[in-house]
Amino acid sequence: MLAQLSIRDIVLIDRLDLAFGAGLSVLTGETGAGKSILLDGFALALGGRGDGGLVRHGEAQGQVSAVFDLPLAHPARKLAQAQEIDTDGDLILRRVQYADGRTRAFINDQPVSVQILRLIGSAIVEIHGQHDDRALTDAAQHRAILDGFAGLEGQAEVTATASDVLKRARQALQTQRIRVEAARKEADFLRHAVAELGKLAPEPGEEDALASRRQDMMQAEKVARDLADAYEAVGGQASSVPALAAVLRRLERRAAQAPELVDPSMAALNTAIVALEEAGEALAAAMRAAEYDPREQERVEERLFALRAAGRKFDVPVEALADLAARMSADLAELDESEGSLSRLEAELAQAEADYLAKARALSAARGEAAVRLDNAVRAELPPLKLERARFITHIDRDEDARGPEGFDRVEFWVETNPGTRPGPMMKVASGGELSRFMLALKVVLAERGSAPTLVFDEIDTGVGGAVADAIGERLARLAGQVQVISVTHAPQVAAKAGRHFLIAKSALDNDAASRTVTRVTPLEDRTRREEIARMLAGASITEEARAAAARLLDAAGIHGAAARA
Repeated sequence: MLAQLSIRDIVLIDRLDLAFGAGLSVLTGETGAGKSILLDGFALALGGRGDGGLVRHGEAQGQVSAVFDLPLAHPARKLAQAQEIDTDGDLILRRVQYADGRTRAFINDQPVSVQILRLIGSAIVEIHGQHDDRALTDAAQHRAILDGFAGLEGQAEVTATASDVLKRARQALQTQRIRVEAARKEADFLRHAVAELGKLAPEPGEEDALASRRQDMMQAEKVARDLADAYEAVGGQASSVPALAAVLRRLERRAAQAPELVDPSMAALNTAIVALEEAGEALAAAMRAAEYDPREQERVEERLFALRAAGRKFDVPVEALADLAARMSADLAELDESEGSLSRLEAELAQAEADYLAKARALSAARGEAAVRLDNAVRAELPPLKLERARFITHIDRDEDARGPEGFDRVEFWVETNPGTRPGPMMKVASGGELSRFMLALKVVLAERGSAPTLVFDEIDTGVGGAVADAIGERLARLAGQVQVISVTHAPQVAAKAGRHFLIAKSALDNDAASRTVTRVTPLEDRTRREEIARMLAGASITEEARAAAARLLDAAGIHGAAARA
């Protein structure tokens, strides 16, 4: 709840410190006393729109601080913690407004953006009035309000999860369709290329091996003749080996007669014969190696030409043809697999759609049942507010084609102000006074289903009096049993039911030569409070009858509004 509100130099407020408590608090005062200024300042601390005109004349800046005492598990603390703000103790929202229009926002003295201040402020305080633009009159929020009333948040979360699964399934199918379509355009080329490369069957290193073999065969023809001539001289008919062998045999027969003369010559001749025989064997081997089949050379050249032609066709080096063939085969296999995965993703999408529809339809049915309960509960609050002839309608427009995370229901609060008139959206059909009472009835019904811990009602009793004002006061008091309620009111019946009463009035600054006017807020106790309620009843001239009537209102509130005054 709001524990303290401090305002410095905002319009007519020079310095103001107000302490609030639980239950119902009211602010009263004559028209123009500054009640709206107080609320404008409060709204500024909650992230409301800044304006340099809010700064008190002659000052460079104004400032508003709101101190809140919140449970440790309150969502506002979690929001602050998400911004790495220290949330031990109270939560203090502060806004500095400069005269040049600039503003600065702080939470627990840590600078934050105005958006963060507004986000956290809206989780703590709701301000309602005849021109309320918050959740109750914002049709975009009505679906969430209905879900909160019926406790359907869990079911709505399940539907949102199913919607997310459906969205991802749809995206996956769309992505795969794009890929398959692109692959299909290349499918014919891929199949032809894979078949061609498969028939060619290129192998790594094949080009170099074929080129080397072709070069060897081209050189073999040139050296073959010289090899043959050399062989003829060494091992052919012209070879000197037979003659040397015959001479060696003759010397062997003479070796015994003169060994010292013959042996060295025999050794030399034997070495020469061995060398010539080895040369002959080497030349014979070389001749065999130099032999080639012209048809083989033709085959090598044709293969080399085919490989190089394929390299030019596919714009890759011949060495990369084998990798290209493998890659194209993989792409073709992926295409075939993609066709199958397309069917699988289509089945998954159909399942996701069926699952989403089942959950969304169940949620829609639950909302329909909850709408009946909400309508009946709100209608029960209307007769005391002099809206007994009016009807409150939770209008649900179901469109299964308009699927979203929240389901396919569009929820809007409608009213019918008089029998026979055409019902329509609450903001369009109800007058200002009627709208305030409809909102109060709705808020009373919703209070037990969760609410901001502080509710502010700005003159929602305008234009009503007597029994209607009393009924409004009763409902504000009931609300105050659940949450903190602060009401700016002109109705004495409402003021009498408050646990705390503040009087807003204008006064001149003490010892101010310029006679500047300021707005003061004074807590009222028993006698002064009775005088203020008497003024609200009688006007400028307070009579004893008005004082007596004020006393009766306060006594009645003591009996019937004990919860509000606790």
